[in-house]
Amino acid sequence: MEQQLILELLPKLFLMTKSNSFSNDLSAEQFAKQAFLAKQNIANLPTSLKNKVLLQVAQEIINNSSVILQANHLDVENAKQNNLEPAKIDRLILTEKTLNSISQAVIDIANLPDPVGKISYNVNRQNGLNIQRISVPIGVLLVVYESRPNVTSDVSALAIKSGNVAILRCGSDSYQSSVAIANIYKKVLQNFNLNHNIVSFCYNNNRDFLQQLLQLPQYIDVIIPRGGKSLISAISDNTKIALFKHLDGNCHTYVHSEANFEKAIKIILNAKLRRTGICGATESLLLDESIAKQFLPLLCQALQEQNCQIRGDDLSCSLNSYIIPATKQDYYQEYLDKIVSLKIVKNISEAIDWINIHSSAHTESIITENNQVAQQFLQQVDSAIVMHNSSTQFADGGEFGLGAEVGIATGKLHARGPVGLEQLTTYKYLVSADCGLRS
Repeated sequence: MEQQLILELLPKLFLMTKSNSFSNDLSAEQFAKQAFLAKQNIANLPTSLKNKVLLQVAQEIINNSSVILQANHLDVENAKQNNLEPAKIDRLILTEKTLNSISQAVIDIANLPDPVGKISYNVNRQNGLNIQRISVPIGVLLVVYESRPNVTSDVSALAIKSGNVAILRCGSDSYQSSVAIANIYKKVLQNFNLNHNIVSFCYNNNRDFLQQLLQLPQYIDVIIPRGGKSLISAISDNTKIALFKHLDGNCHTYVHSEANFEKAIKIILNAKLRRTGICGATESLLLDESIAKQFLPLLCQALQEQNCQIRGDDLSCSLNSYIIPATKQDYYQEYLDKIVSLKIVKNISEAIDWINIHSSAHTESIITENNQVAQQFLQQVDSAIVMHNSSTQFADGGEFGLGAEVGIATGKLHARGPVGLEQLTTYKYLVSADCGLRS
């Protein structure tokens, strides 16, 4: 039955993805140059017009939900046939509910303040100069992502609101879904007499095409890779263009000796199991030795009931038979599955040192009722997001009130944590004088 449905849908989707007015046979350089030339069309648009575009997009996503879901059905079936990892299939699946959420995220972005044109420095100097520092769009963003079709919409909306051009290169897993969403943006841009290359979707999904884009710093200002270590390494090793690195999410939750046990179990279950396939899922647990004998039975029972495997150190294995021995690599691992590593530590100082060595610098959380200890953790853990008594699955631009994000940056230059509207701008200086002459 499903195969018959796929065969019936294929002609329609083929027309949508291959024969529409947006697909092209341009070289990578021609394609990137088109995106570059579209910068002037979006960089200085009035806020009101950008918002009108986004609100129309949000409505069109709902209006075209059946087409998007049909495209997504093809992607999911193809992923299953190719034995894609369950975590990636989970990221790939769209439903009416998720489309409503995608549409709402676009509305939320439209309702946010415009990040362009903000003056952060304004002085009159004794030399007769007035100097202003003003926020401006970065320019052209190349976003490379894998099995998350919602990224197509989130990035496009953020790019439009921040006055940037987005080049979107999705993975083959989410190709049909991403095409359906990207085409909505392009059509709406055209409806407002704007350059549809403001959202430049790579219909050419060939790996060589991407490799050629990586060699075009004259047209592309920043690369934002969304994926695992292998993807990010492959890009950073083959380009001179600046990157916002979105590394893997080896997130930690540390249960301090003064934690409320009931609260701790609830937070851990949510942080690990709400959605195992997202980068904000907790992958590593730390537990103070002084409470290990009391807390471990509760933890093991709760995780065992959810079929979540625990891989622990020698001490934790000796305390509970459900725990299996961990390898050294387990403590660096992003499982994206019902597996968690466990390390028993002596105190908060050892926990902080452990995290700063083993973490991917994404998100860490402490569970404690001692606010002084919590402050020590928040200040000394060197990760992009640090939490107190909170599930690491809150590591999300939408939850932070940013509308959406293009990723969680784990580097330290320019952007760190959720990369939202403000992080997609840079600045320039505006200098004026009556007759500025330097002696």
